[in-house]
Amino acid sequence: MIDPNGVPLGVISGEEAIKRAEKEELDLVEIAPNAKPPVCKIINFGKFVYEQQKRDKLQKKKQHVTILKEIRLHPNTDTHDFNFKARHAENFIDDGNKVKVAVIFKGRELAYKEHGEELLKKFIERLSEVAKIEHDIKFEGRTMYVILTPTKIKKKK
Repeated sequence: MIDPNGVPLGVISGEEAIKRAEKEELDLVEIAPNAKPPVCKIINFGKFVYEQQKRDKLQKKKQHVTILKEIRLHPNTDTHDFNFKARHAENFIDDGNKVKVAVIFKGRELAYKEHGEELLKKFIERLSEVAKIEHDIKFEGRTMYVILTPTKIKKKK
């Protein structure tokens, strides 16, 4: 058991601990229930919950969540559209997100898989300064894709 000032009082029975908490007009809170014996502390429970939430919120704030953004192309995508989508991909990567670049084949376009592969290689080359390949070029069903991740993650303020 620990008193409100943080001084350990040693092993005390449950009834005695409750009496001491009532005497102090505070709550008896179980801090470490898995310890042998369990650790309890005499504190204001409302304040304890508030500080716990504050700690959790701060920890969550420091986390960085990466999102997978997708850019879709076709094997016959023109240069202007290609450049437009490449700029969007650069913005996504600058924000610290992963980018999945997919080339979708329709109908007879499947006969020209090499066009899609050339397009993806061109895309990778265009973004080589800001991104690296996480997964190599894969072909699944009617889609050929590659996943790019940022080389350096920009820290948000």
